[in-house]
Parts: sequence; structure tokens; C-alpha cells
Amino acid sequence: MEFNSSSPRAIRVVSTFANPFDDDNNNNNSLTGVDGQARKPIALWPGMYHSPVTNALWETRSKTFERLLDPPKDAPPQSELLTKTPKQSRTSILYSFSSDYILREQYRDPWNEVRVGKLLEDLDALAGTISVKHCSDDDNTTRPLLLVTAAVDKIVLKKPISVDIDLKIVGSVIWVGRSSIDILLEVLQSTKETSDTSDSVALTANFIFVARDSQSGKAASVNRLSPETEQEKLLFEEAEASSKLRKKKKKVEEKKEFENGEVNRLEALLAEGRIFCDMPALADRDSILLRDTRLENSLICQPQQRNIHGRIFGGFLMHRAFELAFSTAYAFAGMVPYFLEVDHVDFLRPVSTSILSPVISFLLLSMKYKQLL
Repeated sequence: MEFNSSSPRAIRVVSTFANPFDDDNNNNNSLTGVDGQARKPIALWPGMYHSPVTNALWETRSKTFERLLDPPKDAPPQSELLTKTPKQSRTSILYSFSSDYILREQYRDPWNEVRVGKLLEDLDALAGTISVKHCSDDDNTTRPLLLVTAAVDKIVLKKPISVDIDLKIVGSVIWVGRSSIDILLEVLQSTKETSDTSDSVALTANFIFVARDSQSGKAASVNRLSPETEQEKLLFEEAEASSKLRKKKKKVEEKKEFENGEVNRLEALLAEGRIFCDMPALADRDSILLRDTRLENSLICQPQQRNIHGRIFGGFLMHRAFELAFSTAYAFAGMVPYFLEVDHVDFLRPVSTSILSPVISFLLLSMKYKQLL
């Protein structure tokens, strides 16, 4: 994505806990904004899910997000769509793990790597900020769009992410439809052995956001995108092809019919499952019923977990789902699983506060060195 040559200055992420050895612990509670004007501290903003990354992002884009929190009443929609470049939405955040030990402890897992579930929260928060930057018309007299995470198309872990080395996440809009926005995020972590930029990419993720009118709730048009570099044009074409493929798959799934080979395979699996239920002594000792791998966790969605639109933060839900899936694989295999990728995540409907939300995970497929959840 040629991030190094054109990326703006990275937003520095700091720990959200006060350092007991620092005398000044009130930097994040300043009542003065970046423009010198008095404003409410971010810690007191309603409807915010707080993490080191969300605090850093909202502090940087405070004027934009304050407008989203309190949109003008009876304001007209954006009258004219703008044409923006990927560079205008490009945003990067920096984790100073090597020097900020409190931040490091907030992200450390038992195996001295970064907690992937917590990283999913940050990716969603950054993608949301990027979508806001692209859709903003910088006009305080118009009402802002309602931007929500529709899906995560792909998350691929290319190498383990150490919690002792500085980390950087860079992202930008790579394609837009009429009301949808595709955002590519890359997690970068360089070491002395990997000076090449391509070798420093540790994780890639594609987020899909959709725009809704904040009053009617109907689909709203977003600003156009004009790629400039050859790499941006290539990403634009790939994202456009992926969008068409997703729409085609959706139509096929609605009319899906099983072929003869698939039917025979399903019948064989069902027959094996019936043996487990009816005559377990005759069952294959190398098999297990799906229901026996199931784990479930229920949580009440709290107000502290809602986003600026009053709904539960999508990154929080992905975090909880990932950690339950990880536990399911751990319990089944009897050893620490190694995460490889997330194929697709769909957000079918918004989740409100006070909802009792069950999170369910079970094994779908088990092969040598690979398990699918």
C-alpha cells in the first residue's frame, strides 16, 4: 500500500492506566482541545468504548467526533459528494511497546505475544475513524452520516506479533460503492532481521462499512474515491472484484442446492453421528460429536461497551467471539492453538445495551494441523 512514503504522522497510543511513577497523570483529562478551545474531557463523553487506541483516535479527531455525538438538529444532508484520495483517509497508530511497559502489559498474552482479540477491537476502531475521515465534508451545518461495520472480509495473521517490539497499524480506504466503504488495514512490526517493508507486515484485515442517513436510517451515498498511485489503483480493482464476488455468492447461497457428492458426504456424517447417539460403544474412537465441542458464554451488554451511536462496539463483540473460539480450539486439542485467519465476519443487526447476548462456539472441521471454528 506504499504506506511508508505517504503515511501521515502516526497517532501515538499510550496506556489508559496512570503510571504510578509519573507526577503528571492528567494529560488525557485536559479540558483544552487541540485547537485551544475548551471542551469536555474524552473520559466524560457518553457512549464511548474506551481503550488505549480509541482514546488516542478520539483525542486526535475530537472535533469530528464531538460533532457526531451532538449532530445539529434539523440539519440538511450533505448536498454534494466530494472526490477524495486514499491518502486523505490514511491513518496510522503507533504502539510504543518497547518503552511503555504499562501499555505492554495491557496487550500481553500468556505466551508473550499480542492478544489478537484486543487487536481486533483496535482494528475496528481505526477502520471506523478512517471511514469517518473519508465521509466527512468538513461542513458543520450538515448532518453527519451513520457509519457502521457491516462485515470483516478477511483477517490473515502472517507471523507472530511480539509484545516487546513497537507495533504500527496503517489503514486507508481502498474502494467505495454507492453506500459501502472498503478499508484495508495492515499491522506492521519490524525487527533487526526484517528491514524490508513487505517482511514487516504481520497481519492484514479488510473491513467493510456502510453509510446510513442518521435520521431515516436508509442507505446514504458516500464520497467518491480517486486512487492516485499504481498500488492504489490495483487495490481498488481487487476490492471492486471482491465486492462483485460477494454479491454473486450471496445470490448463489439463496438458491444453493447440494450436489450428489455433497449429499453422500452429509449422509455419511449423519450416519456416523447416529451411531454415537444410539450405540456409542460401536462409534469411531477418533471422532467426536459437534455438540461435545461446544462452548458458550453469555454476557449482558453494558453501557460502557457502546460506541458513539449508542450501539455495542463491534470490535468488542469480535474480541469476545475470538477468545471463545480460541478457548474452544484449546479445549479440543489439549494444547495451545495457533491462530491463522478469520475468513469472514458478518454484522447482521446492531446490538443494544442491556441485551443478554450468548456467544456460542463449536468445532466445524478438524484436520491435521488445522481446525476450523
